[in-house]
Amino acid sequence: MSTTISQLAGRPSPGDEFAVQIDAYRRDLILLSYRFLGSLAEAEEAAQETALRAWRARDRFRGESSLRTWLHRIAARVCLDLLRARRGRVLPPSVRPPSTPWSAPEPAVTEIPWLEPIPDALVAGVAHDPAARYDQRESVSLAFIAAIQSLPARQRAVLLLRDVLGWQSAETAAALDMSVPAANSALHRARVAMRETHHVTGLAAVPNRPPSDAVARRLLDSYVRAWASDDVAGLLATMREDVRLAMPPSPTWFDGRAAVGAALRAWVFDVLRPAGGYRAVPTAANGQPAALFGPRAERGAPPPPFEGVQVLHADAQGRLAIVTVFLDPGLVARFEPAD
Repeated sequence: MSTTISQLAGRPSPGDEFAVQIDAYRRDLILLSYRFLGSLAEAEEAAQETALRAWRARDRFRGESSLRTWLHRIAARVCLDLLRARRGRVLPPSVRPPSTPWSAPEPAVTEIPWLEPIPDALVAGVAHDPAARYDQRESVSLAFIAAIQSLPARQRAVLLLRDVLGWQSAETAAALDMSVPAANSALHRARVAMRETHHVTGLAAVPNRPPSDAVARRLLDSYVRAWASDDVAGLLATMREDVRLAMPPSPTWFDGRAAVGAALRAWVFDVLRPAGGYRAVPTAANGQPAALFGPRAERGAPPPPFEGVQVLHADAQGRLAIVTVFLDPGLVARFEPAD
């Protein structure tokens, strides 16, 4: 939503106070819409539509709730409208069984709606209600976003409003044009589904370290150094035995450190390796440590654009449990190297 509501609506002047107030919630609306849709581009479109609908309905805002709550109510309806015609977004482990490292990674499959990462710059500073069931960082993690994408649209909406925004049952039901019993029933079903997918034993239950955590910073430093020095053994040393590595928009993914190591040696650092090797720099995505990566610059030449962003899920011991490599230059352009 780089365009302001004043520019979109055409009629309000740049000094329109209500338009300025709506624009102040730009990141907040993008973040909520991202949780619904799993795509940053679609979230920006939904946030723009929310702002435009809000400005057009400004005469109906009576201040009975906060402006933020009113905008969230509109955003939920916008996202529900979009979800009626769209499938939930996915990551490779929910589409295919694990790949063999001895076969070439499959090409991109564009007809699958892949989950996308979100830069931490769009997460930082957004208000979080202490009454919410999920904390801010968990509620934007890739594991949470992937799990909530599997819920039916109404269940997804109820869980986001109740457990992520901390709303009460009555205001949630009113916002979604549901009865309170129907909303409570949808919430119960959504919570059961999330326990079965997100809050379960194994990888999804691993506490994820934030990018600012000292252990996560050391892990990320080791990880990017290993990429820059073609050090496969160093990369594997950062990973758990049961690590998973996925590479959307390719449906290829590998299960376990042995398979990941074989794929790195056979393909990533051999057949697919650029002539000058790789470069990688730290960044952050979805409240998690991440790395931008691409080919190293040839001598005397400026560095070429990054080709992907790797989002890292680190466990409590500072080992990598999940590595998701998003191979989309369009997405990469939205991320900035860490300071």
